[in-house]
Amino acid sequence: MDCLFCKIVAGEIPGDIVHTTERTVAFRDLNPQAPTHVLIVPKDHFANAAELAAGDPVASAELVTTAAAVATAEGYDDYRLVFNTGAGAGQSVFHTHLHLLAGRPMNWPPG
Repeated sequence: MDCLFCKIVAGEIPGDIVHTTERTVAFRDLNPQAPTHVLIVPKDHFANAAELAAGDPVASAELVTTAAAVATAEGYDDYRLVFNTGAGAGQSVFHTHLHLLAGRPMNWPPG
């Protein structure tokens, strides 16, 4: 498999890893959209959030608890979590990933 995030999880390519758990890895986004922009991924490959929720609901929940732990460690009580599922929604790497965004005001709708 030629998955960028699988390679980061496996240590085959570098990532600025900020947190790991039994099921997840969190690393800084290379194209940050906020002062803190961290991607939280499951260690196992699932193409999108719906596939992960169906295939490993425990890992799906752990993405959110990992994001909360990272936000706390970075000093944030206010943050945004975003899943993009499918190319039309902005997903460009087809390995489930949760975006943690913090450190600036977040407008609504996110657009």
